[in-house]
Amino acid sequence: MDSTARPGAFSSEADTGSRQENASKTADIDHAIRAAIHATWRVAQPRLIATLSRMLRDVPLAEELTQDALLAALEAWPHSGVPDNPGAWLVATAKRRGLDHLRRAKMLTRKQEQLAHELMQEQDAMPDIDAALDDDIGDEWLRLIFTACHPLLPRQARAALALRMICGLTTDEIARAFLVTEATVAQRIVRAKRTLSRSGLSYEVPSGEALSERLASVLEVVYLIFNEGYSASGGEQWLRPQLCDEALRMGRVLVGLAPLEPEVHGLMALMELNAARKQARTGIDGEPILLMDQDRSLWDRRLIGGGLRALERARELGGAGRFYTLQAAIVACHATAETAVATDWRRIAELYGQLAALVRSPVIELNRAVALGMAEGPQAGLDLVDMIADEPALGAYHHLHSVRGDLLEKLGRFAEARRSFETAARLANNARERVLMERRAAAIADSDG
Repeated sequence: MDSTARPGAFSSEADTGSRQENASKTADIDHAIRAAIHATWRVAQPRLIATLSRMLRDVPLAEELTQDALLAALEAWPHSGVPDNPGAWLVATAKRRGLDHLRRAKMLTRKQEQLAHELMQEQDAMPDIDAALDDDIGDEWLRLIFTACHPLLPRQARAALALRMICGLTTDEIARAFLVTEATVAQRIVRAKRTLSRSGLSYEVPSGEALSERLASVLEVVYLIFNEGYSASGGEQWLRPQLCDEALRMGRVLVGLAPLEPEVHGLMALMELNAARKQARTGIDGEPILLMDQDRSLWDRRLIGGGLRALERARELGGAGRFYTLQAAIVACHATAETAVATDWRRIAELYGQLAALVRSPVIELNRAVALGMAEGPQAGLDLVDMIADEPALGAYHHLHSVRGDLLEKLGRFAEARRSFETAARLANNARERVLMERRAAAIADSDG
């Protein structure tokens, strides 16, 4: 048989391979652009909503037009490429849509005409939009939070709506934060937006009695924003420092607004004491470093000092037994221990007991189990974990399995520990935590073998 290739056969195969290679490269480029869009979007979304809310005085409409800007990026960037300043591009696009809405609505009062005129002039300076917004974006976020935390909205819906708009969290990520179903969160958000649209609520930070009415919900939202920054519920990174920094900034504003409210100082203490450990919580490549393994020389002593002063102020104002102050007292036990071994775990377990008596939560009990495991031995911790393991709220909570795996490993029950870490890895929505759990499972498998 003649083994000589037919004329054109080789080139045809080469063309096919070339087309496949080009298609693969195109797919890679599209994937990279989409990843860039979503990365930019996660950072820019709250800024866009704040900008449009200030412009339109309508928070639900602002979020709708913000989504339009995302769709515009998804349509344009794969063809034109990612802009040099993608955040400014999204802001300018969102503002154009806001202006279009103003024109369509035929808002003809002098004030509205002047507002539209000023906003159209701003478009000519698009490269400066980002810098200008950075100066007051924290205050705009605070206005958004107070708007979302209006008493007209159910308490649980307030935090969900704020997290959706301020943090750009998905409904799945919010559901994980509250240990409820995604459908429940979606329903809360839809109803909250509908209520805001119908009510015509003002976009402002209230004062006096109105401030007091919303303060507890606002504190909860700022707390959840900080938590999302400190330990991200999803995505590729374990830390989202921008969210931590904005939560701290808003906390300081709240201290100025309500200086005699103990829980404002308690929350400030909690955030500062936790933020002090931020630099030690990840390695060079962003991998998580657990508390017991952290280099305490990297802890920020300035933030620790500020947190301890805020904790003392909260106690002076009568907040020693309240939610945020108790949590701050727990973190203070870590912050003031010179070494991991020197940590007063019995005191931490006692404080978690007080917290559990104040707020019934399986997550608080899980944290108490960790403290008991350190203070009284791993079996004591495991006994409490087993008592709460069937709580419905913990069904898909990966930390339940990671804590159980740690306690089982200390007890020498390696096969069970490995399975717990594998389950934790499967349930973890954050890529960094998932890898950490997989490594711990693998390490047990290697040592057991």
